[in-house]
Order: sequence, then C-alpha cells, then structure tokens
Amino acid sequence: MNAPAQAQSHSLSLSSDLLTGAEWNATQVQDLFRLSAEVKAHPERYKFALNGRSLAMIFEKPSLRTRVTFEVGITSMGGTAVYLDHADTHLGDRESIPDVGRCLSRWVKGIVARVFSQKALEVLAVHASVPVINALSDAYHPCQALCDFFTLEEKFRSVRGLELAYVGDGNNVCHSLMVAGARVGAHVRIATPAGYEPNSSIVAAARRDAAATQGSIELFHAPQEAVSGAQAVYTDVWASMGQESETEGRALIFAPYQVNARLMSHAAPDAVFLHCLPAHRGSEVTDEVMESPRSIVFDQAENRLHVQKAILLMLLN
Repeated sequence: MNAPAQAQSHSLSLSSDLLTGAEWNATQVQDLFRLSAEVKAHPERYKFALNGRSLAMIFEKPSLRTRVTFEVGITSMGGTAVYLDHADTHLGDRESIPDVGRCLSRWVKGIVARVFSQKALEVLAVHASVPVINALSDAYHPCQALCDFFTLEEKFRSVRGLELAYVGDGNNVCHSLMVAGARVGAHVRIATPAGYEPNSSIVAAARRDAAATQGSIELFHAPQEAVSGAQAVYTDVWASMGQESETEGRALIFAPYQVNARLMSHAAPDAVFLHCLPAHRGSEVTDEVMESPRSIVFDQAENRLHVQKAILLMLLN
C-alpha cells in the first residue's frame, strides 16, 4: 500500500475535526504516532500526498512554531496554505463565524485556527464542512500535546506508564497534556498554586479516560511532590497570551514553581525537561535547565512539523 493510501485509511474512522484531542481514542493516537514516525523517517514518500489541497490558517495570536510547521508541512506534501491575520479583528468581528466557516469550506480542504475563544472554534467547526484543527485556544492546545507525547515516545520507546510532571499554570497546555496523557496511558501529575488549578470538568473527563488505559491524573500544590521520581518535567509560561496585565502578579505567585536544577533533582535520574516554547528564561525555567542535556525542548519543536504533517494526512486525505 503506498503512503497516501495508508494515510487515507486512518482518516476514515476519525472525527472530521481536532478541537480538543478528546475526539481521538487511544488506538487513533497510536496510529498518529506511527504515521508521524513514518513521515519523519521518509518525508520523500509524502511529497505529493496532499497535492492540490489548500489550507486556510486563521491566526488571532502570534506564532512561530505553529505557523511555520503547518505552512511548511502542507507545502512539503504538495499543498498550499493561505494565512489569514486576525490579530486586529478577531474571528467573528468583521463577519459572523458561521459565514466564515461556510465560505472557507467552498475554497479550501481544511482550516487551522489559532484563537482566543474555544467557543468561537466550536462554532466555526459546526458551520464548516471541512476539517477544523485547533492550533491553540484558551482551553486546549491539542497539536502541541500530541507532539509532546510523540517526542517522549521517541525518547522512552513507550509512554504507557510514564510519569510526567507538569509544573505551573493550569492552562490550555496543561489541559491538553491531561487529555493526551489519558489516551496513551501516562501518569500525569499537575502542580499549580492554589486557585490556578486546571479546569475541574477537564480533569474529571481525563480521569475517566485514563482509567481505560491504566493511566492517571493527579493534582498537587507542592511542585516537589509532583516532580518526585518523574521521568519528564514540563512547564509553560506563567502568563499566557491575553494575560499580559497579570504578568507581574503571577511572577510573585508562581516563583516557587520555577523549574531549576534544585527542582529537577527530585525527578528520576533519566528525567527529561520539556517546554512548549516560547520560554521566559529566568521566570518559569532557568537557562541551566533549558541548556542542559536533559532538555528536549528543541526535539519537541522539530517534531511539531512531523506530527502536524501526520494530522493533516489523517484529516485532509
């Protein structure tokens, strides 16, 4: 079976959208990882896999990794990308979101949207007749989390039973790590300050899903407890895009959650460090950790390309 046909066979049982990551079950996530590895090892086999397909990219927020990897990804497989800058006018300001979805569906084969509101993304998906991919919202960042566990699987060969500690804000990346972790059977341990815990309904859903894969989701307030014995330690910025006015106040609250050499000493001897980037060095993580042999942040960044190519193959083919 040739590569494009193989990719098409995966897409038949998938949800047409990737909005939270919960649309895909454990088997489908493993299919994605296998396809990502194949795309990474043999990119030449996929040079024409998406020939003639166009992708609309709606971006309300700035981006380096997400924009470049989606654009390069579809172009390297024979398709094209159209970038729609919504930094000044958010999705739905200039015209209704349903109208945007209906119009784009007449012209392109898929929509990638990096937005503030998860609700706006869901409305777009309801009215679009082509796949909609969440490239980050206030609630989820599924492409990032899928890439993270793919990167960990490369490092450890299997992520089933792996202990991942996330330290910091209970934000969109934290939510998606729980969702994806539940599907791969990982033990995800979250440490946040009181009042900054992840959304309780997302935690509850992830715990139900984790029970089926023998994974687990645990919440802590002490970062040392979450990191103790962990094989992977993950952090993100303390103030996400749209929270800039809270930066100073959050810096004081989150200071004990900085990932530094002392905190990493509580992890397993072979533990790795992850960050979705951009990193505020000296805030949520030190240069010493970022530049250490334990850091695999740039492996993560590279793998955004390969995993997102696989996502496009599974949804657009």
